[in-house]
Parts: sequence; structure tokens; C-alpha cells
Amino acid sequence: MNRINIFKTLVVVLLLSACSSDSNKDNTNPLANFTSQLCENVTGPTAAYWDNAHGLPIPLSQIPTLSNPGQQFIHSQYPGLGFTMPQGYTASEAQIGLGVNVLRNDNQVLWRYVPGLTSLSQVNILDIVASEVNQLFAFYGHTGNFTVDCEQNVTQSQGSFIVSTSTRLIRFGNITALVAINSYFETSLGSTFANVSISSGPTEEFDTLIMDTFLPIHWQLLIIDNGVRDSDLDGTPDTQDNFPFDPNRQ
Repeated sequence: MNRINIFKTLVVVLLLSACSSDSNKDNTNPLANFTSQLCENVTGPTAAYWDNAHGLPIPLSQIPTLSNPGQQFIHSQYPGLGFTMPQGYTASEAQIGLGVNVLRNDNQVLWRYVPGLTSLSQVNILDIVASEVNQLFAFYGHTGNFTVDCEQNVTQSQGSFIVSTSTRLIRFGNITALVAINSYFETSLGSTFANVSISSGPTEEFDTLIMDTFLPIHWQLLIIDNGVRDSDLDGTPDTQDNFPFDPNRQ
């Protein structure tokens, strides 16, 4: 099994269809009125982000790209795990497992992706969730209560694997976070493989962070064909850019 594949909870599937000016008047927030198919407690970009974490497409007419590209990150052990961050962000390799932590310089925004967690024993996915959430609380220095806005847990057998997914949309203090875990227990080997994805930031900014930071980073992890490539990372795909290798001109 290729443990480095971007699992389905990260895949940003866009419905690339022609949209008239009347159908896309809200250019700053095209998902402002989005309603979740899976969780009635959220709307807008947060709802779309939650649904997409469960494999549902996000109905955008344009590919999400960074408007302020900054540093590039390339994992030392797996160069395929590479992307450009927004300005004002830094990245470091995860200390446990093959992955990366991306932080905004004020330490209020975290994007964490670890596709390479491995254990030589069976690990309950809820234990992984608890560990990740507790680490998140520690990072933000939170010791109080929290609210779970959305939750989903699914376990099923697939051949010699027991496949589990567990997702949470939680709020604590002034922070909102989406935590998505996939785990695979190989019954013949007795080993557990897991993928972790976390996006968190101030609640009042969360919708904007989804559109401007989280989705553009996710999209870069996909295989981009020439029809949607943005060579100069200026936010305009090459096919729509008169100067595709000059970020200062479009």
C-alpha cells in the first residue's frame, strides 16, 4: 500500500464549469451560501470544507491558488510532499511520522498534514484523534471546554484491512479546527497506518483561511495538468495568464 498517497479527505475536487457573471457575483466568497450535505451546524466555506473532507466536491469555478505566495517547502525524505506557502508562514517537518506542520508567524494558524504514521500494533482511531486534539489544545494553550460542531466516524473491512475514518470540527476559545484522520489496520501484519490532516485558526478568520490558505495548499498536493498549472504562482492559471512566468504581470 502506498502510504504517501493523498487520501480522499484531502482531495480538493472542483466542479470546473463555465459560470456567468450573475451566478458568481460574490467573487470574494463564492461559497458564502454553501449548505453542508453532512452537517447542519455549519454553512459557507466551512461547510464546503467539511463535506470535502468526506470526499464530496467543492463547487468552485476557479482553482484555489495563493494570492500572496511565499516560501516553498519540500520534505527532505519525500520530495513529492512539496508546496508553496503564503507569505508570513513557515513550515517544519513533523517530528513523528512523515509529514509537515505549517504555521502562520503569529502562531494562530496551523495546517498539519502527516500521511506517514505507522505503528506495529493495532491502534484505535479514536486514540489517534484524542492525541491530535490534545496536541492542538497544548499548542494553543487551551485548558477549558470545547464544542464539537460536526463529527463522523466510520469503520469497515476491505480485504485484509480494517479501514477507519474519524473527523471532527471543533471550537475552543477563539479557535476553530477541522481534524481528519484515516487509519488502516493490516490484519495479517498486525500494523496500523494512518493519515492525519488538521486545519485550525481563529474562528472569525476560518472561512477566509479555507479559501486563501488551506484549499490552495491542498490543491498543490494534487497532480496538476498543463490546463490548470500556475507557473508563476500569481493566482492566475497559465491558460488565463498573458505572462505565465512573471508573477508581477497577468
